[in-house]
Amino acid sequence: MIYLDNSATTHPLPEVLESFHKVADRYYANPSSVHRFGSEAEYLLQQSRKQAAQLLNVDVSEVIFTSGGTEGNNMAIKGIALQHQSRGKHMITSKVEHPSVMEAFRALESLGFEVDYLDVDAEGRVNPQQVESVIRKDTILVSIMSVNNELGTVQPIEAIGSILKDYPKAFFHVDHVQGLGKIDLPLKEAGVDLCTLSGHKIHGLKGTGALIAQNHVSLFPLLHGGSQEHEQRAGTENLPGTVAFVKALRLIEENRKQKINKLKSLRQHLWNEVERIEQVVINSPKQGAPHIVNFSLPGYKPEVVIHALGEKDIFISTKSACSSKQPDVSSVLKACRLDHDLTTSALRVSLSYQNTEEEIDVFIDTLKKVIERLQPTMERSR
Repeated sequence: MIYLDNSATTHPLPEVLESFHKVADRYYANPSSVHRFGSEAEYLLQQSRKQAAQLLNVDVSEVIFTSGGTEGNNMAIKGIALQHQSRGKHMITSKVEHPSVMEAFRALESLGFEVDYLDVDAEGRVNPQQVESVIRKDTILVSIMSVNNELGTVQPIEAIGSILKDYPKAFFHVDHVQGLGKIDLPLKEAGVDLCTLSGHKIHGLKGTGALIAQNHVSLFPLLHGGSQEHEQRAGTENLPGTVAFVKALRLIEENRKQKINKLKSLRQHLWNEVERIEQVVINSPKQGAPHIVNFSLPGYKPEVVIHALGEKDIFISTKSACSSKQPDVSSVLKACRLDHDLTTSALRVSLSYQNTEEEIDVFIDTLKKVIERLQPTMERSR
């Protein structure tokens, strides 16, 4: 099997699974229980929080463990909106955000909040000056992802954060789910107030993640009932999942420091080989994140190509996994103002540190054969 859909989810590492099994078996007490067994579980939870804080260079009190990217994004966006609506109901985001961000803002619009959705350039990049041009006195939140999940576009987070330092009433949220372990994002230096992370994108487990919220940030909790997670997220903590997430976080950061050039080289090899295929149009920016290449096959239906590759045990995707069963047009590519035939025929290859050049070569060879085999069918359907 050749797995090239790592932006959708990743294969959990053996060390991560081992951590989960060990904690689930030996430390199953409720961390909130007052007996010694519960105290041992609580100690392990706090040690995990401490390690996560060290890895991310933030304070221990700024780490809130969650169930993943969707919860983290909703917690940040709705939490800011509901907590600070008395001083303003205006927020800013872009037209290429993940569905968990877009739908959160649309839900808030139904409650009377006003949202500006920023345009992007042909590569899906936000212009920092446009952020400044639409910001207002009543703006309470700006939310921009670090790396686009479809194109791999790296957003100018530090430039936006620098602008927002002149607007202390506006919080800055970054969805870092795709960027974690792939690009360096110094949260405090970049002026990021809230940052969303997900475990299953970094070879951890589904249902794990974190929201980093700087100490000066106050949120309206989405869940009420207990004092867990600094009173920001009520509910019995998922201790095995948390330990596994922090193990995955440590391992992915080690890989980023030691193997990032290898990953960049692998993407360049993929790019070069895809570019040689006559029917292909590459949509990703050349200087994008080191793990994503998005390209279109005009006239070919993405799902047909994906299924044909799947028959050979090669797995890629189209669009975000959270919107892959929606109508054909990619909203991200549409926001980039690409031609309709490109927005409806896009495919995404997303790499991990575990992929090899040999796998890329097999994928390319198989893709060429699939294109050749499907070409008569596609021509008849036009």
